[in-house]
Amino acid sequence: MAAALALVVMVVVAGCSTSEEKTKQLSPLALKEQASSIGKSSNGYVVTWAGVLGNANRWHFGENAVALISARDAAGKEVVRMEQPLDAIPPGGSLSFTGEAVSKVKPERVKIEYRPASWRPVARIPSAFRPFPVSDVATEKLEAGSYLVTGYVSDPFRKAASSLVVTALLRDDAGTLLGGGTAFVDDVRAERDRRFVITANGIKGKVADTDVSVRTWGATAKPYEELVAAGTVPVNATKPTTKPFAKDRGYPPIGDRRP
Repeated sequence: MAAALALVVMVVVAGCSTSEEKTKQLSPLALKEQASSIGKSSNGYVVTWAGVLGNANRWHFGENAVALISARDAAGKEVVRMEQPLDAIPPGGSLSFTGEAVSKVKPERVKIEYRPASWRPVARIPSAFRPFPVSDVATEKLEAGSYLVTGYVSDPFRKAASSLVVTALLRDDAGTLLGGGTAFVDDVRAERDRRFVITANGIKGKVADTDVSVRTWGATAKPYEELVAAGTVPVNATKPTTKPFAKDRGYPPIGDRRP
């Protein structure tokens, strides 16, 4: 009896050890890019920021991650501290996020950190999580430091996306991140594109390029997985309109003596 009990304990310990080893093998999220700016407003000072979190794990979603934004004044006193919940980060992908906060005291330094994510294994192969197509993106300068980004987003899946998050990141001609903005788009369907309108403030520098990314809204992978489970829309669903060739224009197979 004692030997059997000892064997059970060993099996349980071994199982826990294996689970811990798999968790340790996962790479942590990486803050690949960040940008921030401080501007004057009627209410005090506005702190804006943008960042990109990368998930190097191809078979796991990063869930419940939180961005930690803090700003300090010239004396080193913290005048802004904000926790920004982030949406689920797709396997082997990245998450772009932006935000802003108001301070009555002028900040001098802004710092962006993040709280580690929890990991969720993918329910399907990573390639099944197709990106949301974006088209007709236009960037227009409004006033000093402000830009308007517009475009259209569609749904590659058969099921309608109830709510999507669209983030635009603005860059200079060297590719350096200058800032960005975020907007929500609801009820996105495969047969109908939905327009998005994003205002990006606190941009310092000349904008040369705009990156637009789309993701499902929510801290977990559930909304994305539900869309994938419903299936994707065929890429080429329409019949060709041209008549077939009277004669094959390719090279004939070896041994084919047809005229």
